[in-house]
Amino acid sequence: MKKKVYIISHSHWDREWYMPYEQHHMRLVELLDDVLELAETDPDFDSFHLDGQTIILDDYLQVRPEQKAAVQKAITDGKLRIGPFYILQDDFLISSESNVRNMLIGKKETEKWGPAVKLGYFPDTFGNMGQTPQMMQQAGLDAAAFGRGVKPVGFNNEVLDDENYTSQYSEMWWQGPDGSEVLGLLFANWYSNGNEIPAEKEAALAFWTQKLAEAEKFASTNHLLMMNGVDHQPVQKDITKAIALANELFPEYEFIHSHFDEYLKQIRKELPEEVGTVHGELTSQETDGWFTLANTASARVYLKQWNTQVERQLENITEPLAAMAYDLTQKYPHDQLDYAWKLLLQNHPHDSICGCSVDEVHREMMPRFEKANEVGKFLAEEALAQLVEAIDTESFSKISHPFVVFNTSGYEKSEVVKVKVEIERKPFKEGVPHELWEELAKSNTPKFEVVNSQGEIIHSVISKPEVSFGYDLPKDRFRIPYMAKYVEIDMPITNMPAFSWNTFALQESQSKIEEKGSMIKDLKHYRLENSCLVVTINEDGTLEVLDKAIGRTYSELLTIENTGDIGNEYIFKKPEGTSPILSSGCPAEISVVKDESFLAQIKIIQRMMIPKAADDLLEQEQKAVIDFRYRKAGRSKELQELTIETILTMERDSAHLRFETTVDNQMKDHRLRMLFPTGIQAETHEADSIYEVVTRPNRVSKSWENPTNPQHQHAFVNVHDDKSGITVSNYGLNEYEILPETNTIALTLLRAVGEMGDWGYFPTPEAQCLGTHTFNYGVDFHGEKAQRYATYKRAYAAQIPFSVKTTTRHSGQLKAKDAYLTVEGETVAITAVKNSEDNQALVVRGFNMSENSAEVQIKKMGSNEPDLLNLLEEKQNEQPTKKLKAYEIRTIGFDR
Repeated sequence: MKKKVYIISHSHWDREWYMPYEQHHMRLVELLDDVLELAETDPDFDSFHLDGQTIILDDYLQVRPEQKAAVQKAITDGKLRIGPFYILQDDFLISSESNVRNMLIGKKETEKWGPAVKLGYFPDTFGNMGQTPQMMQQAGLDAAAFGRGVKPVGFNNEVLDDENYTSQYSEMWWQGPDGSEVLGLLFANWYSNGNEIPAEKEAALAFWTQKLAEAEKFASTNHLLMMNGVDHQPVQKDITKAIALANELFPEYEFIHSHFDEYLKQIRKELPEEVGTVHGELTSQETDGWFTLANTASARVYLKQWNTQVERQLENITEPLAAMAYDLTQKYPHDQLDYAWKLLLQNHPHDSICGCSVDEVHREMMPRFEKANEVGKFLAEEALAQLVEAIDTESFSKISHPFVVFNTSGYEKSEVVKVKVEIERKPFKEGVPHELWEELAKSNTPKFEVVNSQGEIIHSVISKPEVSFGYDLPKDRFRIPYMAKYVEIDMPITNMPAFSWNTFALQESQSKIEEKGSMIKDLKHYRLENSCLVVTINEDGTLEVLDKAIGRTYSELLTIENTGDIGNEYIFKKPEGTSPILSSGCPAEISVVKDESFLAQIKIIQRMMIPKAADDLLEQEQKAVIDFRYRKAGRSKELQELTIETILTMERDSAHLRFETTVDNQMKDHRLRMLFPTGIQAETHEADSIYEVVTRPNRVSKSWENPTNPQHQHAFVNVHDDKSGITVSNYGLNEYEILPETNTIALTLLRAVGEMGDWGYFPTPEAQCLGTHTFNYGVDFHGEKAQRYATYKRAYAAQIPFSVKTTTRHSGQLKAKDAYLTVEGETVAITAVKNSEDNQALVVRGFNMSENSAEVQIKKMGSNEPDLLNLLEEKQNEQPTKKLKAYEIRTIGFDR
């Protein structure tokens, strides 16, 4: 029987990378012009694989709109193979929901044209998420192709000479933590193993002799895959001539121009029983550790912070509010949300969100973030207005100023909320603006208090009034400018249920009740205490924290570490012979910012003398394209002062401390981390990943050579033993490392480098991240390990602010205090509340954080039992059970 060689034409299309977007864009137009011409003129040209991403069609037709019919014909004829995704994302650095929206939008876009390639396509993702098998199955895909994360793949597409492969073959089963399984295709010789096939005899003989041997080394069947293309590769116009020559030269093989659907069909017929299985995350943990590319999680950290902000806005604020408002209006902003999601997803390709492109690329990303965020804010404000208009506020006094607080997170939430309330207004039509301003500024302001809908006084801090300009934009007439007087309220919200609201009002004070007390117990030694913790701030700004529930003390938390970095946007590299500079022992300035019974804030200012940059040798080594592993550059001997200012926030009855750190970075070629020594003996730790709280080892494999072991996270990382644990949460700080000798959690705040890296010299001065940066993160504590899930939920909730809307006193069909959804389940994490694409269902999605099955109950006000859906929001032929399986991702739909 002849072996069959399947040659698939493609071009891996990074929309933006080592050139700005439009440079790549213009080359894309040329590529597809050529592909469409081949499809028409060469009857033996089977097809072209469009890299798994439908956005390429939009990009092409933006310039060549007249080619729409030709594109449609090529797809209909099977000459252009499209889908299933919208873009090729970096799955670790975008949220769980962003990964799903990429599939949902990809499905919608593909259906406009024709059938999708039934393959989860991850050719160059920088590591692969562990829940991929379950996600692919729930999206109707039973196979996934990938290029990284599993031996025998090596750097620069080299095959490693190592006997201990993760998988013996390039075909394998890939099993997720829940037990879901898909067929995995590893590009063992990279996705360019059949690139530029010679159409001349001597060259073809040499080419195929080598390439066939390499493919056969890993193939488990007689079907060999040859990928005819690579990054931004023009289509090979004489590919069918080259294939005909190959058939002449190697008669023992059959060479065909083909596509993935056919190849997958054939290998499934011959797949041997002993083919291997890989499990969970595929992150190259059995390699030498240099090219996992996990340090892209800290490159240009401002991108990650913006991404988190927009994801939280769309997923956790706008969509839940719009879904709630739909019950009142029967309208849902699908088109506007799709527009915002597409803008955001355009920032999610691996060379974009990873921060590993040239400066022009990342400059162009910022308007996309800003535009998507503004759409989200607009739609949220529209939904809030519709909701508060329907909420009954008549229980408040006639001269009060009501406002509604919404918790749109899927978790019970406690936090101090800031509310800006208008207490008096003068429209411009009543006078000259500056005179109106002065009139309001001089008017008397009564003493206020805050009450809830039951008339109970809520202890709050109310600011002095300020006057400022504002305007309304009515739906039915011209804008209305005005001057208004405002006060700001700081008030504690305690244990507010998931997806609920509560109504309050600012009213004239009827009493002199003042709640006394302070969490600052010792101003000399700066000791703070609430019902959960005792925090002592040392002279050098580090913390000693006593967890009162279990009597355990954690020491030297908030130690700052600075290290040189002579690597690049992809990979951190500490200069040889240098040691980290620590804040330990350096005197800090400590002062009180706020001291209320429900809130204490302390400012800690730490100053460190660090080198201003790398030494001059680094630039020479960069220009010579010396592999970063072999660079000899050190750190400059010239030192500059780096000031690190941190606001520590403690809230009453909370074991969660929050931090906001600000630095004005004027130094280059360095990394800044915050260290949290745990002192806990543990071999593994847990971190928030894609639809998974993943367990990872604290120590590396024997083959690991990289001195560091960076990892990805989204909301938190946790180290625990059976009796206690510590959770470090974050907002847009996606990189951490566990230092195994002490099990210290090292949270990367900033990494400053001057070149892109990879295959040449691409200077990126803006990746030095010069200027002022603010970082938000926190630390939480728990006792026995089952309690860690409560800290995970607090970490998730901390990323989602309360939504607040002021209103008037009026009647309404909704109660002043109620919950739209109720969520019960200790280990249930909620990721989405939205309308289905057809408005037939309210979609609620979440996952089980635990390795054990868990009870779950989700109810919607005024609704029957939900249906079980898949990730594409399609009804399944079964009803959801009351138990979530271990690591299960579940989507349910309440009938609209």
